[in-house]
Amino acid sequence: MSLAIVRTRAIYALDAPSVTVEVHLSNGLPAFNLVGLPETAVRESRDRVRSAIINSRFEFPAKRITVNLAPADLPKEGGRFDLAIALGILAASKQIPAKALEAYEFLGELALTGELRPVRGVISAALLCQKEQRTLIVPHANGEEACLAIGDNHRIAKQLIDVCAHVAGKGELAAMQEIDFVSLANPAATFPDMADIQGQQQARHALEIAAAGGHNILYEGPPGCGKSMLAQRLPGILPALERSDALTLLAIQSLSLIYSPRFDLQRPFRAPHHSSTSAALVGGGNPPRPGEISLAHKGVLFLDELPEFQRSVLEALREPLETRHICISRAGRQATFPADFQLIAAMNPCPCGHAGSPSDLCNCTPDNIRRYRRKISGPLLDRIDMHLILQPTSLNLITSKQSQPGESSDSVRQRVQHARDKQIARQGVCNAALNGHDLHDIVVLDNNSQQLLQRLAEKMQLSARAVQRVMRVARTIADLQCSDTVSQQHISEAYSYRQNVSSE
Repeated sequence: MSLAIVRTRAIYALDAPSVTVEVHLSNGLPAFNLVGLPETAVRESRDRVRSAIINSRFEFPAKRITVNLAPADLPKEGGRFDLAIALGILAASKQIPAKALEAYEFLGELALTGELRPVRGVISAALLCQKEQRTLIVPHANGEEACLAIGDNHRIAKQLIDVCAHVAGKGELAAMQEIDFVSLANPAATFPDMADIQGQQQARHALEIAAAGGHNILYEGPPGCGKSMLAQRLPGILPALERSDALTLLAIQSLSLIYSPRFDLQRPFRAPHHSSTSAALVGGGNPPRPGEISLAHKGVLFLDELPEFQRSVLEALREPLETRHICISRAGRQATFPADFQLIAAMNPCPCGHAGSPSDLCNCTPDNIRRYRRKISGPLLDRIDMHLILQPTSLNLITSKQSQPGESSDSVRQRVQHARDKQIARQGVCNAALNGHDLHDIVVLDNNSQQLLQRLAEKMQLSARAVQRVMRVARTIADLQCSDTVSQQHISEAYSYRQNVSSE
């Protein structure tokens, strides 16, 4: 029978639904029909597959070829089906054994020469393929992704003819060698060092608290006071990524339009320009693609010049900051992407940047300053745990030859790791992710601490959300000090990081 069935996988958000490639050869005028809701790139595979088969020294059958990509109601995009279609044609024409294809799933785009090119979404496809107890064959450039996801339960190939030889039992495809995940996930040599920062002790300590508890932080200060330097060093003091988080992050990156098969296992640091649109920041398009908040999953999203972003763009961050995911809906399509990022933002105190500066004169009117600060809404500021006002570092400290370097990122990261380990052992998540119900069980306050928190909340008219964020930060400060209880001192320090949060 001139019928062959080959397994492959489509890509939709972080899912990789199974696709069955059915190839049938029949008599009649030579033709190549492709059905099953293919998009443009898939329809163009007819020409790629024909040339790849001929240039791989096989015979392209001069028959009526019908290729069905099932299920028919699932949109198919990209060149990821090329390899499966080519193998289906070769199996249906009896040039390779069709029975041998049942144990495999195939992903890969074909060049006209028969070379295999990398595709997106290998991580998700590999994990689901392993559940089906099949072996995945991917292009050589995707081998490291597959190895990280499923170990040696995959095979890599550079040419179509190599895959055919393996299926026919005339050759053997190898798996990618095991990857040293620990060394690749070590942030020590990747990010700038905290030792480069001169002065700004309070800002450094706040950054350590933010790293230890996963809290959001806003730095406000004149130009040149070190806001960007501090932000760029936050990923370097965060603990290394866990394997499961790294797989999720790689699956997100593989959907990006800037995708590269060379993966990065470090905590991401994303710094979009203030001209970015809502779709660029939270995701969009059709089919839906992840935005900056998803590409910053388990890492840092740095928004410099915060008031310069369009207000509608900033407002789109409010729900993801609470739910830690983003749902993108389009006509007939809906996709959910994780967005568990840590926000660090920076802003000037006024349009000219010199309000409150002891050395530079501010030329902004009170109305201009008020209008500038109102670009950031109260509800968004309410979701930022910590807010620090920075002053410029003394020039003597910067230019003096006797100035000592600050504490290195390595030593800070050790304290952060210890505090994170305590939080995971105690409640399973970092303090910033504590929900309201668990918060009151974890942050147990004595009468004095509770009264202090109530007085501060009434004085500054804090919302219930803001009070809970003060409690979370206080719990992190206590963890860094290896204290099992939250005292008045911890509450006072946590409150000191919120008293300037205002859009006025």
